[in-house]
Amino acid sequence: MTDNYDDIINLPHHVSKKHPQMSMMNRAAQFAPFAALTGHSDAIQETVRQNERSYDQN
Repeated sequence: MTDNYDDIINLPHHVSKKHPQMSMMNRAAQFAPFAALTGHSDAIQETVRQNERSYDQN
C-alpha cells in the first residue's frame, strides 16, 4: 500500500521570500482563543484549595 503523501513527504519546507516568519509565541497565540479547556486550570486549583482546607480541618 502506498501513502498518499509519498510524492511530497521529503520536499523542503517552503520559506517565503516576501513575508517574515512568525515567531513561535505569535503562532501559539493564534490558537489560544480555541483552547477547549479554558478555565480548566482554575477549576483544578479551586478543587486543590478546597481539599487542602478539608485536610487542614482533620
